[in-house]
Amino acid sequence: MSLKKIKIVLLLLLFYQSPLYSKSNSLDNLNSKFLSSYFSGIVAFENKNNSKALEFLNSSKILINKHEPYLERYIYSLVLEKKIKDAINVIKKNKDEKNSNFFDANLLLILDSLKKNELDNAYKYLSRKFFEEPTDRFNLAILETLKQYIYTFKEKRILKDKKNFGKLSLISETFQRCYLGDSKTDIFFTNLINDNEADYTRYIYFFLSYLIENKRNSEVKNIIDDLEVINTTLLLSQGKSWILNNNSEKLVDVFSCKNHSDVISEFLFLISNLYSSQDNFEKSNFYLNLSNYMNPKFVFNLSLVAENHYLNYEFKKAKAVLKNFKKEDIFYHWYRVKKESQIIAKERNKIESLNYIRAEFNKIDEPNNKILFDIANFNKNQKEYKEAIKYYSMIINQLNENSDIKSDLLYRRGGSYERLGDYENSDRDLLNSLKINPDDAYVLNYLAYSWLERDYKIDEAIEMLENAYASRSNDPYIIDSIGWAYYLIDDYLKAEKFLKRAVELMPDDPIVSDHYGDILWKLNRKIQARYFWANALKMKDVEENMKKKINIKIIEGLEKS
Repeated sequence: MSLKKIKIVLLLLLFYQSPLYSKSNSLDNLNSKFLSSYFSGIVAFENKNNSKALEFLNSSKILINKHEPYLERYIYSLVLEKKIKDAINVIKKNKDEKNSNFFDANLLLILDSLKKNELDNAYKYLSRKFFEEPTDRFNLAILETLKQYIYTFKEKRILKDKKNFGKLSLISETFQRCYLGDSKTDIFFTNLINDNEADYTRYIYFFLSYLIENKRNSEVKNIIDDLEVINTTLLLSQGKSWILNNNSEKLVDVFSCKNHSDVISEFLFLISNLYSSQDNFEKSNFYLNLSNYMNPKFVFNLSLVAENHYLNYEFKKAKAVLKNFKKEDIFYHWYRVKKESQIIAKERNKIESLNYIRAEFNKIDEPNNKILFDIANFNKNQKEYKEAIKYYSMIINQLNENSDIKSDLLYRRGGSYERLGDYENSDRDLLNSLKINPDDAYVLNYLAYSWLERDYKIDEAIEMLENAYASRSNDPYIIDSIGWAYYLIDDYLKAEKFLKRAVELMPDDPIVSDHYGDILWKLNRKIQARYFWANALKMKDVEENMKKKINIKIIEGLEKS
């Protein structure tokens, strides 16, 4: 019996046997057609086919007041299909019914009130019984933060007696002060942006919007002069592009701190991001759709919707969302091209993917450094190393000698040279990268491993790896490298300790498994060695040369390979 059929049978048994769904619950006279549609909707919902679920739920609306969970599922499905107004209307028609008092329903009524500037109604919905003690920790944070926002919108001041949710509260108070035009707004934005615990550079965009709205143009210029598009966020890169092209008002047009719908939209986007970081893409999309409902001008948040669909292998939906990004917004349009190229690689093959992104790149008259950087990385990932070197070089030639970005670009170009066997240029780039940033663990690791593979400067390579390991002791690539270094100097016991850890951290990496097999062979654990070699052959992206060497080792042993 298939899993889907088992689910339906279990649902039917629960429906007819439990007290909640017994005939006394007025379901005995319902047409079997409605029940069938409802159960089909549940199965489609659980299989993450929300469009189909909504079709089934729409055809069983008679259950709205007959079966308590129905309304909750129906509202959730409507929001996921971006039918927010429909969801709100359904709730309003049923708001006096017992089954309408659940978190999402109350949340939608609050957002509807805020969008209509009906702050008293928003307060009223906040005080509904279900909202008094939410058990879900995210729901509690959402409820309490909304209380703070609505208080600020209504009373024109910051609520003093409030619960603290760490960085979420700091972000929320920053936007509340921005809304009020408070004298401490600058300090709050500065503290948030410069926080060392996480990357909050996204909020530079909203600070810029605030400064532009208040005609503080010299401060705007100082901020964007320090921004390098290669290593900043997509949103901020686009904002800088608007400013440099004398279109700074667009930052304010799509988001203003003075507009409480815009502010709540960004709060909902933050909640969506939290769910996405936990791989709960469905819940993330739920809040993203609410965010877009509150501020439809800010289409750029839809990039997270596209990412969620992509990570969930919903490529058709991802492509539909990507169409929102137009050519006039160059950074978001380029993001669209990259994501479409990635989808082509998944649906077809990597060659067509590379051809697509190259064709789109060639249509750009003057690609900026971010686009050059991305096309270089794309070529490098597709093992088109000569093309990658060409584009890395175009950026490197523009940068000053001591730039941290130049250090990273030299590392990437040096790695491309190494893959081509051009060790002279590779070593030069990697050593120049270390001159700029001597403690970069990944550059130390790459250069040292390259030397080990060539049996070159072994002692110096081991010293570099020990320095890299000291700063990145949990990085599996560095652990593999230092283990392999000890193998090359015949310290097999110490090598085994490191490679065993690397295999635990990267069980699907063929190089690590191959290395571990070699070490086990040297320790006379030959059955285990052959197991890890054989396992490496089953993994993805094993190069043909490695396959040949491993096959010889399995048959004839390490010495014959």
